[in-house]
Parts: sequence; structure tokens; C-alpha cells
Amino acid sequence: MEETFVNKVAESGLVTIDLVNFLPEGETVIFDLKSFLFMGLILKEKDFREALKSTDWETYRNKNVAVTCSADAIIPVWAYMLVATYLQPVASHIVMGNEQEMQKQLFLKNLAAIDLTLYEDKKIVIKGCGDIPIGDFVYMEITRLLRPVVRSIMYGEPCSTVPVYKKALATRRP
Repeated sequence: MEETFVNKVAESGLVTIDLVNFLPEGETVIFDLKSFLFMGLILKEKDFREALKSTDWETYRNKNVAVTCSADAIIPVWAYMLVATYLQPVASHIVMGNEQEMQKQLFLKNLAAIDLTLYEDKKIVIKGCGDIPIGDFVYMEITRLLRPVVRSIMYGEPCSTVPVYKKALATRRP
């Protein structure tokens, strides 16, 4: 007699989401205001404006640009605003902060674009233990996004999961 193997994972109706699929794409570069400081300490408005006018902004075309100042200097708010006016037409995305902040914002942007209707009333497994490290904030955000629409959320692999959320069944009144 031939034994039939049943793939219980496939029949379970589980939908696996691999967060690696939402990793930010594109090159990230740093725009450091340090090089615009007078004596490495202060930002002179007139000199700063002239320096920005002579900057080759095409080098930032279609790139993710993190705007920061690596020097211990007080940078006026308008300086970041002014840099944004030059970067906005050419850069893919701009953020005030370092490369890690850029990656975080892009990851959150990618998650926000998910079509949640695809997961409506489904049992979801958020894949864990991958080769690429994913920040904890990503797992929290995907849970926040999915919870209102899914039947359940689990963490791990379909063959070994940790329950995270299960929608309560509606209680019937007599």
C-alpha cells in the first residue's frame, strides 16, 4: 500500500510574509553640512547660500539622501529647509538624519504601501530568522498594520510559529 504524504502547512491556509521583500532599495548617500561650516563651527548664511548654488545637485539624482551635520555645531532650521529645496527635485527621498534613519523611514514607507485587502481575514506568518537582519521596529509596524484586518498573526516559520494575535470570535447573544 502506497503512503500518501499530506503537506499540512500548505493546507493550513497560512500566508507567509517575508519582510526582506520590503527592504529599502536604491543607493543612500550622506549630505553633510560640516563642509559648509565656517571654521568648522558656524554656518554663515550668505556663504552657505552661495555654496549651495554652486553644488552639483545631479550627483544626488535618484538617490536616497540623508542630510546631517557630523560636526558639533548648531545648525539653524532654515539651513535644512534650504538644502531640501535643492534636493527635492533630484533625490528619490530625503531625510534629516543618518543612514540608519534613512533606512528606517524607507522601510516604514514600503510597509505603508502594502495592500492590506490581500490579507483580510487570513492567517499570517511573519517570517523570522532570516539571513538579513531586520530591525525590531519593522516587526512591530507590520503587526500594527495587519492586526485590524487579519484573522491571526504568528511569528517564525509555518512549521514552527509563535502566536502573536488571534481575532476573538464574535460572541452570540441568545
